[in-house]
Amino acid sequence: MKKANWVLLTLGIILFSFDTSWAQLNSQHAVGGRFGSATGFSYRYTLADDRAAEGILSIQSNSKSRRFRLIGLYQYHKPLAENFTWFYGFGGSIGSFRYKDVVTEVQDPTNGSVTRTVTHNNSELALSIEGIVGIEYAIPTTPLSVSLDVKPYFDFLQESSIRLIDPFGLTIRYKF
Repeated sequence: MKKANWVLLTLGIILFSFDTSWAQLNSQHAVGGRFGSATGFSYRYTLADDRAAEGILSIQSNSKSRRFRLIGLYQYHKPLAENFTWFYGFGGSIGSFRYKDVVTEVQDPTNGSVTRTVTHNNSELALSIEGIVGIEYAIPTTPLSVSLDVKPYFDFLQESSIRLIDPFGLTIRYKF
């Protein structure tokens, strides 16, 4: 029985040391664009072979609201296959949230005149806790990489809601 424990321990040490010996992040800096429900710019700084800090400046707009956010994420990168890694991380964001102005037109039935009312909405502070899970492909022989991720977040102020499906993103980065 002791021999089986030693074999399992040795095998586990070999597997874990092999996993950490792969270099996942082969460049110090990466800058690019993030596209999806929120569009913006991304900058990633490599802290170690398997860890990075990423900043995202995003703008999101729909028919009812507009959102601007500065997001900070701490990420862990793990190898999947040659040129493929998967990553996960956490962080937070700060920004502004604004419902768009509402225009209401009412026609007076007696004289046909139209009264137009514009309701202006003020910007509000936006604070969130962020998470991220995704995969990245480093294109061989080029300094480019492409990643696909899901970035769920929890808003603290506006609606205090969790967004799990909404924030899919495709990021194209230039590594240097």
